[in-house]
Amino acid sequence: MSSLRLRGARVIDPTQPDETVRDLCVQDGRITTLDPRDPVDNDIDASGCIVMAGGIDMHTHIGGGKTNLARLLMPELQRANGDPFGLPANALELASCGGCTPGTLATGYRYVEMGYTAAFEPAMIASNARQAHMEMGDTPILDHGAYVMLGNDELFLQLLAEGGEGGRNFETIRDYMAWTIHATRAMGVKVVNPAGISAFKFNQRKLDVDEAHVHWQVTPRQVVQTLTRALRELGVPHPLHIHGSNLGVAGNIESTLETIRALEGLPAHLTHVQFHAYGADGPKKFSSAALQLAEAVNANPNVSIDVGQIMFGQTVTTSADTMRQHAQSGFANPRKWAGGDIECEAGCGVVPFKYREQSYVNALQWVIGLEIFLLVNDPWRVVLTTDHPNGGPFTSYPHLIRLLMDRSFREEQLAKLHPEVAANCALKSITRELSLDEIAIMTRAAPARLLGLVDRGHLRAGAAADIAVYREQADREAMFATPAYVFKDGVMVARGGRITAVPVGGTHFVEPEYDRGIEKTLRKHLAAHGSVNFERIAMSRDELCSCCNGGRLLPAACFKGTS
Repeated sequence: MSSLRLRGARVIDPTQPDETVRDLCVQDGRITTLDPRDPVDNDIDASGCIVMAGGIDMHTHIGGGKTNLARLLMPELQRANGDPFGLPANALELASCGGCTPGTLATGYRYVEMGYTAAFEPAMIASNARQAHMEMGDTPILDHGAYVMLGNDELFLQLLAEGGEGGRNFETIRDYMAWTIHATRAMGVKVVNPAGISAFKFNQRKLDVDEAHVHWQVTPRQVVQTLTRALRELGVPHPLHIHGSNLGVAGNIESTLETIRALEGLPAHLTHVQFHAYGADGPKKFSSAALQLAEAVNANPNVSIDVGQIMFGQTVTTSADTMRQHAQSGFANPRKWAGGDIECEAGCGVVPFKYREQSYVNALQWVIGLEIFLLVNDPWRVVLTTDHPNGGPFTSYPHLIRLLMDRSFREEQLAKLHPEVAANCALKSITRELSLDEIAIMTRAAPARLLGLVDRGHLRAGAAADIAVYREQADREAMFATPAYVFKDGVMVARGGRITAVPVGGTHFVEPEYDRGIEKTLRKHLAAHGSVNFERIAMSRDELCSCCNGGRLLPAACFKGTS
């Protein structure tokens, strides 16, 4: 048994009605209530500090094949500056500490050093699930989970095509989805460029929401509607995670709005929406459509988003969207890229990129992301992300938080941009500054709610004691960069930017019910088209625990599905 008291803390917990200065107590890894006179093992004076739940990044590419391809493609970013062995042992700044795609060790440490305690891989391919889980399990301290990709795999598209307009195969597709979630121990389902990855393999170079796949003759609208409905009926807490059509294309706001209409009121999460909020107005035929996107989100309470803010500097873009990565490969900086086709499931494209302040397009992308953050009214449906590493590394979150909280600082940064963007963007007239409460929602409470993590993202009695303690500073970037203390399940894991303990994180997953009869269909399909024996595909709980370095298993409950 262990106990902890943080005395005199200013507790920021948006799930509780009032912000208060009070003691926050922990016993055996859980938030609890203790009498002020009760002795504790660790009594810390937290006066002058702001206390929040541990941060949760619900969309960050930290595990799986594409992340390793990025590391292989950019070895120059994996080398430590100077002599790695001359650095403090605690920092463990070894050769895996590249700024864009750090190795597992550095990833866990950097997140925890900012006050984050959980991170979710958003694009796990079923055939590569074991490796993805092993990589996340090798990432210290952080709880983790992943969304498995569907909607471009050939079996799904075949079943959808054969079902016709009446959707005669819907129950089969639903059971196939549930089986896949079970087999891969996923937290939810991600669709990337619905049907577009598959269409690219048939030499199709674009696929809009109502455009037919050249081979299967199904549309992205049908894919999105089927996946969304199936997840709802299965009771999976996190709604369909959608990487929409036409990422990065001028004028793609129309595709984004059509995708929202395709939902027909069912819940869905649109990811890295900054890359999907482009107009085609003005002399350069590239403009901000942030207002249109924000109006659509404000008008549709079934929709949540994460932003995918771009941050200036060198990064590397990694995506299953081979159609769009191939199209963008000519802009690679440095001039190299990698692409791949994976089984009959999906693809992968890795393109290095450097975002520049004096580039009109890059400057406008930066502006669009901030406009979306500030124009969407409900912070419970907006999650703070950079789509690491696509928009920029996750280590830039403190800087992004300051941009959102400090208008004068934002204006200083805006003045450095391409002059046409700085002079004409709507951002310069937006006065909103996010509050600490809103930051806590976007980085803690909202991701927990969207993922169905009932005991995370808040500091009420019974919650997991994942806690970040920040010394209050006017400079919010400095404040959020280095918490005074970070606790994971009640154990101090960082103090003043130095790692103090390295527990193994837990693994979040869901287990929706399904008809075992689907296995007959899967056996037949995989015998003809797969490279792995059907009996060896599904991961048991014991194997998951082993893959994840012996960490705790944290199954999330499904709600009662609706049909």
